[in-house]
Amino acid sequence: MPFDLSPVILLLGVGIWLAATALTVAVAALIVVRLPPTYFSEDAATHAARLAPWRSARALAQNALGLVLIAVGLVMSVPGIPGQGLLTVLIGLMLVDFPGRRRLERALARRRGLLAAMNRIRARFGHPPLLPPPD
Repeated sequence: MPFDLSPVILLLGVGIWLAATALTVAVAALIVVRLPPTYFSEDAATHAARLAPWRSARALAQNALGLVLIAVGLVMSVPGIPGQGLLTVLIGLMLVDFPGRRRLERALARRRGLLAAMNRIRARFGHPPLLPPPD
């Protein structure tokens, strides 16, 4: 048999999957809670003033984390794989700096249920809801 799926290997795989899912959910919740309530409703000039320059180590780490969250979110978006895929992709996009990001964030925030899920997370931690993006 070319692939040995012993119970130990299976349990290890499930444990790694659970740990990765828990870590992704924790990071996503932390980011959602730290967003200002006007994140999706403010104009691009106001938002651009808050961005850190690319040259800093913090900005590089933020972009790396964003890319990881986008990749994990895309995997979780596949039917049959549990997790908040679109929410994780949106949070990853919020961290990565690229042209057209704000337009893409707002489009995802308009998807049915996504902003409501983010506001449920914020309410759980006692933060005001995010305002919806303008049409």
